[in-house]
Amino acid sequence: MTNDLKKAALHYHAFPVPGKLCIGLTKPTETQKDLALAYTPGVAEPVRAIKANPEEAYRYTLKSNLVGVITNGTAVLGLGDVGPLAAKPVMEGKAVLFKRFSNIDVFDIEVAASDPQEFINTVAKIAPTFGGINLEDIKGPQCFEIEQALIERLDIPVFHDDQHGTAIIIVAGLLNAIELQQKSLEEIQVVCVGAGAAGIASMRLLMALGLRRDQLLMLDKQGVIHTGRTDLNAYKFALASETDKRTLEEAIEGADVFIGVSGPNILTARMLQSMAKRPIVFALSNPDPEIDPTVANSVRDDLILATGRSDFPNQVNNVLCFPYIFRGALDVRASRINQEMMLRAAFAIRDLAKQPVPDVVLKGYETEQLSFGPQYILPKPTDPRLLPVVSSEVAKAAIETNVAKSGYPAHYPLKPLAPMTSRNNINLNEYELA
Repeated sequence: MTNDLKKAALHYHAFPVPGKLCIGLTKPTETQKDLALAYTPGVAEPVRAIKANPEEAYRYTLKSNLVGVITNGTAVLGLGDVGPLAAKPVMEGKAVLFKRFSNIDVFDIEVAASDPQEFINTVAKIAPTFGGINLEDIKGPQCFEIEQALIERLDIPVFHDDQHGTAIIIVAGLLNAIELQQKSLEEIQVVCVGAGAAGIASMRLLMALGLRRDQLLMLDKQGVIHTGRTDLNAYKFALASETDKRTLEEAIEGADVFIGVSGPNILTARMLQSMAKRPIVFALSNPDPEIDPTVANSVRDDLILATGRSDFPNQVNNVLCFPYIFRGALDVRASRINQEMMLRAAFAIRDLAKQPVPDVVLKGYETEQLSFGPQYILPKPTDPRLLPVVSSEVAKAAIETNVAKSGYPAHYPLKPLAPMTSRNNINLNEYELA
């Protein structure tokens, strides 16, 4: 970041009031009667109703639209273990995205607990407050243990976005890139560098779609993850390969797909040149990708490239996913977010990229044309159709897999997308959710 950008970021967070969030009122509080209803004695009535039937909390409290964004600060962005207090600006930022893109309210919770079991117990004890929990910026491999334990203990959705949000967007973009490069999921060879939360979850989701173990080579800081290694945790060992290859240079030769969720500048021009025809590169390290896009495009003219940055085409951005996963889950009061819900979200995002782009998106990106192709494999975050399209697919999947406690909301669109003949005849009102 430049000095000017650093100063602007600090000023943004400090003024006109500290932080990015506030608590607002949803009911009138102007009269004595208002206050009597809001607190004593009127508040006793919903208390009695919830005591008699806990499900009534969804009717009478914020629980139905409230997500806890919770961290212990052990893996914050690219900054590492900065602790829970320093993680708070990021958690507030996550809350801003929830509110902006899906109108979901958030309490950000920073827990001083580096021990996984202590963190699990803390979150489980405060879980009655929320309709769902988004785990954030927790280091691996403890993030896997924490998420699974909370899913098993709680009856509300628990979702670790660093794992599954990233996986969903990678899958959506990769399916489109494979199609454009005239390849197939059954035949591609994939190299994934980075065996933390995002890398492992992404490969698991691809394997759920049919990617075989013999099509995948994963690497961590020690090189190729192979079955002969004795330093692997259970999560890495589950994806270990029987191979003689040990380095990225060896692994990448002839590969169709490179997925990087690791660090900057590890994929060299020479390595990229050794990949198969019509390669696909997802260089997602932020802010500096695994290969500089200018270098990559100068080396291969048959390349589809995605990064995690907004100033290059094909940004892989979790905001395309997590607000709408939770919107759909909350709207049908799902008890969990399962694999089918994740896949349906990925498919909805994939398909939306093939649709004509609304004028509001073109104006926001100061361009006259965006259409499905090598430079546009994922929708833009400001696309207003993401909310109804992705959320409705997630809600339907929850109902169909019997994890929903209520039915399909009446205000959802009956069809994911209406027929369109040009980008100019999109009726955005059709996609607004009440």
